[in-house]
Amino acid sequence: MRKDLRPFWVKNLYLKFRHRYAEYFLRPQCEYLGSFHTIMKPWYVHISGPNIRIGESFTAIGEPMHRVEIGVWGRAEGQGRVEIGDCVLMSPGSRMSASDEIIIGNGVMMANGTYITDSDWHTIYDRTERDEKVTPVHIGDNVWLGDHSTVLKGVTIGENSVVAARAVVTSDVPANVVVAGSPAKVIKQLDPELGFKTRMDYFANPAELERFFEQVNRDVLAGNSLFSWLWSVVYPASRK
Repeated sequence: MRKDLRPFWVKNLYLKFRHRYAEYFLRPQCEYLGSFHTIMKPWYVHISGPNIRIGESFTAIGEPMHRVEIGVWGRAEGQGRVEIGDCVLMSPGSRMSASDEIIIGNGVMMANGTYITDSDWHTIYDRTERDEKVTPVHIGDNVWLGDHSTVLKGVTIGENSVVAARAVVTSDVPANVVVAGSPAKVIKQLDPELGFKTRMDYFANPAELERFFEQVNRDVLAGNSLFSWLWSVVYPASRK
């Protein structure tokens, strides 16, 4: 990782702008958006549709070619919902598409390119209509969805379980297991007696955590000058 050459006040100004952008453009798209959210590059995060609720300490990381997307396309106006718990992470390219109901527990981690949907969006023979059957998706607390994993309609994943990279989950997953493959199968049992350190633990005191990172930025960037930073922007080779 390249050294951040920005003066502290420049980075702090950027972080405040980023937060206000999310508050102005993204909060109105939600029925509820909790406090202490960290939405990186929020201009690459897309939230659309009714009945979207996001808990406290939400983290989303948008990128130009890998947008974070949360969408509800209900069967009728005002129908369908997404409910996301506290301390959830959505990495670049992670997406949710809800027809009826997607519920995400606390502390869930979604790696790059994760996709969750509760519908096929059309039937096999009539590709203009959705299946009448409602097939909600429920993901338990502290679940880890690996890189480019896919969770399909009607699936429930139990707490603490891990879905391996590129796995396709087509049926229920019990708690405290690792699944892999397409379709995903249990390949390992986890021992809950060993305990799990979760994102809920990490964000137990979000206000204090926020102050801690502000002081870290202040200390790390203390020696940076405005001129050196601007010169590195105009002439990137100067970083060497």
